[in-house]
Amino acid sequence: MDTQNSLFSLFCFFLVCFFSGEQEVVEGRRLPWTSSPFGFRPKMLFVFGDSYADTGNTKIAETRSWKFPYGITFPGKPSGRFSDGFVSTDYIAGCLGMKTPIPYRWREQLSERVKDGLNIAYGGTGVFDTMVAEPNMTTQIDFLQQLLHDSVYTKRNLKTSVAFVSVAGNDYATYNAKNGSAQDFPAFMESLMNQLMVNLKRIHDMGVRKIGITSLLPLGCLPRNTAPFSFQHCDDTYNALVDLHNQLLPQVVNILNQQTNTSNSPSFFILDLYNAFWTVFNRNETYQGNDPTFEKPFEPCCFGVSGVFKCGNVDENGENKYTLCSDPRSKFFWDGVHPTEQGWYVVYKTPAFQNSLKQFYGLT
Repeated sequence: MDTQNSLFSLFCFFLVCFFSGEQEVVEGRRLPWTSSPFGFRPKMLFVFGDSYADTGNTKIAETRSWKFPYGITFPGKPSGRFSDGFVSTDYIAGCLGMKTPIPYRWREQLSERVKDGLNIAYGGTGVFDTMVAEPNMTTQIDFLQQLLHDSVYTKRNLKTSVAFVSVAGNDYATYNAKNGSAQDFPAFMESLMNQLMVNLKRIHDMGVRKIGITSLLPLGCLPRNTAPFSFQHCDDTYNALVDLHNQLLPQVVNILNQQTNTSNSPSFFILDLYNAFWTVFNRNETYQGNDPTFEKPFEPCCFGVSGVFKCGNVDENGENKYTLCSDPRSKFFWDGVHPTEQGWYVVYKTPAFQNSLKQFYGLT
């Protein structure tokens, strides 16, 4: 066990060094494995969920992620990622020693790459339909089911795969945007958890060996929610909602593991974004570690000049209607919702996230 943990730490040290250097390719690099922390070598990664995971599925004409200044850090132009550079999927793939799976929308043009898996996540989506006209989680899973039907993949193929799921934040945002009542909220959350359980079970039943789902990060601390407080503090009411979700999520995972645990090895795991984000937020000038700190963690690099504009918006004359910081690496958040590449890098390195990754890999 100690040897495995040492290998894991050394491997991830290499990973973060790789990501923090000069980037010349969109995908991560497949690294050689001397021993697999999974007990098997994962050959494919499938990704489901929202804009924290999307690497280019959302329609070019309908999203800001395909417009300047998105992608200015990597790859130097918009790539469909909702950040200035790498997002969570890139780091997860890197730690698996895999290339970042191609977006589902490019599966035919880059058919030789489907052997690495697929990213089927779409920005703005949720477990249920949201405010964007993109496929929800159920439909995303339908896409994979269709690929099985079409023999692009086989169930045997999927037994050497893992899945990464980032979902649910947009469901709560949609509920609030539609003026959902406090009285009806418990029933909404129950239905969301029930559907999430069904969806995760479907992924497993297709043959996917291990599935990691992120906890909700503190949504009340997103810049769009801290802007009314001059980016000084979080919206505690919103974060109370997040706390409730994160209390229920382990129950969902435990039930699924009880239903599917035929080899005394769990298949479902929670990746702890919540405590990872709080770890970064709580760092200040007295922090003694080696990782970067952010003087104003709730203040984004790119933000609309008023409440009606967002990062990337321009007016009819082509004039930018957003402000842009001089160095995205100095900011934790890129825009009103999404971390910078540097922000994701620091989240990834926190003990909270590293420990949940080790559980996912079976090292603890």
